Order: sequence, then structure tokens, then C-alpha cells
Amino acid sequence: MITGMSHSIRKLVAAVAAIVVLAITLVLGHNRAASDEPPAPAGPRWWKGNLHTHSLWSDGDDYPDMIADWYKSHGYHFLALTEHNRLAVGERWVDVGDKTKAGGAALEKYAKRFGPSWVERREAMGKPQVRLKTLVDMRPKFDEEDRFLLVPGEEITHRYAKAPVHLNAINLREVIQPTDGDSVSETIRVNYRAVAEQSKKKATRMIAFVNHPNFGWGLRAEDMVMTDELKFFEVFNGHSGVRNYGDETHAGTERVWDILLALRLGKHRLNIVYGLGTDDAHAYHQFGLGKTNPGRGWVMVRAKSLDADSILRAMDAGDFYASSGVTLDDVKRDAKTLRLTIRAEAGVTYSTQFIATMRGARFDSEPRRDKEGKELNVTRIYGDEIGKIVSVVDGAAPSYTFTGQELYVRAKVISSRPHPNPYAKGDVEVAWTQPLQP
Repeated sequence: MITGMSHSIRKLVAAVAAIVVLAITLVLGHNRAASDEPPAPAGPRWWKGNLHTHSLWSDGDDYPDMIADWYKSHGYHFLALTEHNRLAVGERWVDVGDKTKAGGAALEKYAKRFGPSWVERREAMGKPQVRLKTLVDMRPKFDEEDRFLLVPGEEITHRYAKAPVHLNAINLREVIQPTDGDSVSETIRVNYRAVAEQSKKKATRMIAFVNHPNFGWGLRAEDMVMTDELKFFEVFNGHSGVRNYGDETHAGTERVWDILLALRLGKHRLNIVYGLGTDDAHAYHQFGLGKTNPGRGWVMVRAKSLDADSILRAMDAGDFYASSGVTLDDVKRDAKTLRLTIRAEAGVTYSTQFIATMRGARFDSEPRRDKEGKELNVTRIYGDEIGKIVSVVDGAAPSYTFTGQELYVRAKVISSRPHPNPYAKGDVEVAWTQPLQP
């Protein structure tokens, strides 16, 4: 009896021990797997944003919160309100009479969208007014992790003589008042430096870029070539009056870009210049050709997270592209090749131009002249070796193999899809990658 009981106890102890060993093994195995194969960290992704927009804080025709709502609801991830020589801070009231931009249908839509408790009203000097929301007011309503971000900005709006000189400064903490220079080039330079000084003072990453160089025919390629501080400019701006494509006597902005790149990289040993797409939107109530509407041009930035520092850091590194409608799933380069992956849409065809200037290209130029032979104060005429199309590839996976002789290579993807609200009649959707140096 005692022997039988001892045998049973031994069997029970052995079974319990086996269960304990199995449990320990499973726990250790789980921990080992967790330590041996940690989850891969989330990599960078593409974020869509517009860095040039105007509201009733300056010369736009809608409320800033209505504009933020439009961009967020249309799939954008970040937006900068870039008012002329001001930030959206402090107290600002606007008249809302029937004949004012802020009144009538604009006010009616505003109150309907956000409700009467959101719209702050008063009467001053016998006139009804509404207070404009500041960036601080709007952030709790619109900022959303991994979905949407409002970024402070300003359009530093100035001129030299009759030439408009406008720069957008992004992620500012204080307004920058325009500074005079003794030439167009120096005016660009001193205002760039003001942004750099604030960035250093505030220990905050900021960028600045030259706006719409052909607005008022203000900026020539030669005005920008020797500006050391220049790193970004608008190659495409959706405002109907900025003359992106030039004319018979003025170079278009893409031509200006290639001249800048060729001369800076091949002759003067200066840094590369990146191209942005922007809206420069002012009009939000009537849409169509000739209107300054949102949704025409933007940037796609590949960054780790949706915060201003990450977005601007990626742009500083050139890890972004400009678009007016074409989406790229990837832009990849190695030592020998530049490869694009286009997100193809059904029924749409794609043709990609690879554009380069080769080492050994001639940089000499001649002035443009009027019918009487008088020299014109416009971008000079350079040879066809500057900004030459070196390859054209059709399809959704174009690539280019470097020869080693390129000063730079950039790609322009042209789709067959008409732009739904074009900058100019006949425009199709396009994407522009940033120039790379082999």
C-alpha cells in the first residue's frame, strides 16, 4: 500500500515537473524569439503638403480654418499658411459686410461648417466683424498625429527697384520684416540670412525658398546663380499670374532651374538647388482656369514622422519631389542607376524624361535682344547642352543608368491625364524629381 502510494506520488511529481519544464521552455522560447527578432521600426513614408497658401490674414478670400479644413479633407498631411509679411498670430478682426471678402457667402459657409459658437463676432465703429483664428487656435482642431500638421510660415514680400523678390520662410517663430539689398541677388541673400539667423537663435529647423521667379518677370537665372544661400525655389506655382512657362523672351522656370544647376555645379562649385511645387492659393470660392485655387501643386516628402523637423530635414536632404498630380511610390538611386516607381492609374499613360547637363558642357551665353537689337534684362540664352533630355522612358517603372559624366540628373514624369483644375489650359499631371549628382 505504501509502495503503491509512493509510486503514484512519483508519477504525479514527474508530471508536474514536466509541465513546469514545458512552461519554462515556452516562456524562454518566447523571450528569445522576441529578443532575436525585434519588430522592424517603421520606416519613412511619403507625406503630401503645400507650403504656399494665403488666407484672410493677408490677401486670400477665405478664413484660415476653412482653408486648413479643405487641405485636410483633400488628403494633404501638412500645410503652411504663408501670409505676406506676417504670421497668423495675435488678434485680428475683419469686416464682414455683404461686400467684403470675409462677409456674404464666405461667412455663411464658415458659420455652417464650424457652428456659431466657433465664430467670434463683434461690432466696431458700426461695422460687424469676425475674429480670425490664429495658428494656436486652430492646432487643437486640425493637428492630428500621423494625419495632419499645421506649420507656421511667412511670405517675405519685397522688391528691388521694380523686381518683386518674394521668399517663403517655413517654421518661423517670429515675423521677419523684409530687408533691403543693393541688387536683386543681394536682396535674396540678406532675407535668406534673416531666416538662417532666426533658425540659429531659436534652435529650430527652418527653410526658405524663392517664390515664383517669373512673377512680374522679377528674377533672372543670373540673379540666383551666385546666391550661396539658395537651396530651394518654386519650379511650379499654381497661381495663374506667375508665368511658369515663360514666353518668347523669358525663360520658363524649368529652364531657369537647369541653368542654375549647370552653372552652380559645373562652373561655380556651389550647392544644388531643389524644386518645389506649390499652390500659392488665394481663391477658395470659385474654381476654374484663371482662378488662384488650391490643389494644383504640392510636395511629397519622404520622412520618418509627421512633424516639422522631420519634414524639413528630409527636404534639406532632397528626399522629396514636386507634383501636380502624378504620384510616385518610390524614387531610388544606387551608384549606377536612378529608378522611379509610378503609381499608375487605369487608362493613363506615363512618359518620363531624364534631364541632365554633362561635364564639359559650354556655359557661355548671349543676351536676348528686342526687335531694335537692345539688350533685354532677362535670363540670357544658353546652349542646348544645358538641361538636355538624355533619355525618354515610357511606362510605370522608368530608370536611367548614369554614365558618370552628368553634372546632375533629374526626372520629369508626364502623364496623359488632364489636370482637373489646371494652372494653364491644356496642362496634364506631372511630377518632378530632385536633381541627383552621380
